[in-house]
Amino acid sequence: MANIMNYKLLVYVFNIMLCIFSLSGINYEKFIKSKRVWETRILVVVLSLVLAYLLTNFIFDFLSVSTIS
Repeated sequence: MANIMNYKLLVYVFNIMLCIFSLSGINYEKFIKSKRVWETRILVVVLSLVLAYLLTNFIFDFLSVSTIS
């Protein structure tokens, strides 16, 4: 069980970096008020954490379902 948690942590950290990288390609100027740099950075971090959490859980749920049969 501890071994699975180590893999899940590594996948989670990788997904956080992947989400931050992918969200950096979005132009936020159309959505955020001007001169709101810190709010935009916080939004990117929060969105990255949420997306990484969802992606990690999807990967591990998919692996657990696919190994049943």
